[in-house]
Amino acid sequence: MPEDFTKKWQEHPMLQPKIEKVTINIGVGEAGERLAKAETILEKLAKQKPVRTQAKVTNPDFGIKRGMPIGCKATLRRERAKQFLEKAFEAVGNKLKRSQFDKFGNLSFGIKEHIDIPGIKYDPSLGIFGMDVCITFNRAGFRVKERRHEKRKIPPKHMLTPEETKAFLKESFSKLNIVEE
Repeated sequence: MPEDFTKKWQEHPMLQPKIEKVTINIGVGEAGERLAKAETILEKLAKQKPVRTQAKVTNPDFGIKRGMPIGCKATLRRERAKQFLEKAFEAVGNKLKRSQFDKFGNLSFGIKEHIDIPGIKYDPSLGIFGMDVCITFNRAGFRVKERRHEKRKIPPKHMLTPEETKAFLKESFSKLNIVEE
């Protein structure tokens, strides 16, 4: 099946998927020192300053108020995203499950400990944090959906499918293995 997509993309290069962005999220659940440590780790991983995420609702059981910073995230694009993905896939053993893809071909997976990522050493002063990695895919023409002037819907035949995304990932990251559960 990947050969069919590869042939299709060679004939029609505008149909080939591309990585729009990679979002790395560390949810701490509280503000303060732990959040600052998570930001330090994320800054080392992403090589850019992370943005704090805030609670959307109040949850008195956990001591969380609406608007309180409870996590941090960084968005990577282009070459920096590909470099991070190579390390992130290695951290999960170069295996992805079919259930980690949504119906539009986007992908999300978790890394249990940041020290699983190659090149990252354990620092006792920072501790260990897990993270979520979300990859958003698109293809040429998707800007029509997001632009400011004359927005339009993307027709169903132009939407990405999980099969196309899987074929693109196997082509781009040769070591990657996608299991069907």
